[in-house]
Amino acid sequence: MSVFDSLRETSGPTVALELAGHQATAASIEYRAGSAVVSAHATEPLPAGALVPSLTATNVHNRQAVVDVINRLLERTGRPRRIGLIVPDLVAKVSFVRFEQPPARTADLEQLVRWQVRKTAPFAVEEAQVSFIPGLKAADGQEFIVSLARRSVVEEYESICAEAGAHAGIVDLATFNVINAVLAALPPVSASGADADWLLVNIAPDYASIAILRGKHLIFFRNRVAAGEENDGTLPDLVHQAAMYYEDRLSGSGFTRVFLTGAAGAGSRHAVDAEQVRRTLQERLGTPVDNIDPRMAAALTDRIAAGPALLDTLTPLVGLLLRGRDAA
Repeated sequence: MSVFDSLRETSGPTVALELAGHQATAASIEYRAGSAVVSAHATEPLPAGALVPSLTATNVHNRQAVVDVINRLLERTGRPRRIGLIVPDLVAKVSFVRFEQPPARTADLEQLVRWQVRKTAPFAVEEAQVSFIPGLKAADGQEFIVSLARRSVVEEYESICAEAGAHAGIVDLATFNVINAVLAALPPVSASGADADWLLVNIAPDYASIAILRGKHLIFFRNRVAAGEENDGTLPDLVHQAAMYYEDRLSGSGFTRVFLTGAAGAGSRHAVDAEQVRRTLQERLGTPVDNIDPRMAAALTDRIAAGPALLDTLTPLVGLLLRGRDAA
């Protein structure tokens, strides 16, 4: 499991596959005159219950159905042998840990991170796949962004890709790659400078995630399952709570940009009316809420007609394929 820019120095795949609870999507890129172009994409629905994202339980419940869908998608995107795989945010727990003086040796740091996250892990940390990257560095220490997933769950996703003939060289979360897409398209996100604060709301049929970044550094991440909406409040309520935490605990002075993605095609109670969600967020936050347009990072070929739902679908795929390739 990798965190969103932990592989910045590696060459990435040319095909990305996203597996969500309701559908699977793939896209490929090529470079023309030095610029990225989405050369092909394909989406297929998954049978109900075939894949149910979970942090602690089995995710793949109809293996053959999912493998068959992956096979068809890979056939339509060039039959790659190596892919980047995007999985639902629900598959991992994201947390932040801070050390006043982190160990210099990587092995010692990993041991310390594992010791720290075991306190809140929903399963034995020995069963976990733990990844981390440096976050903000402050006077009181270095922060690390940690993603924790059950190793057996990650292996489920890797194995169904392998059964379809593709090695998942990168496995990462959906919202992390939406962030990648923004960074690839719009650095430093705001004319205010590289340290500007911005907020992202990513909606999926079965969950919604809220991320706050300070320039390129993630400083807040929260995820809510759609089924818990009655108890946890509406999506605008959750965003408002995140904004209050940002102001009170993260020395927040206001967002220069706010992005909303996934609403056009989410089909969940989080986004019955995408435009209404946008208007409500704008009223609550006092900041215009923008869509993310992946075409600012990777153009589409002439044969690809792009409506709002397709742009939302392509955003995390483009983000993974262009990870670490910030625009000039």
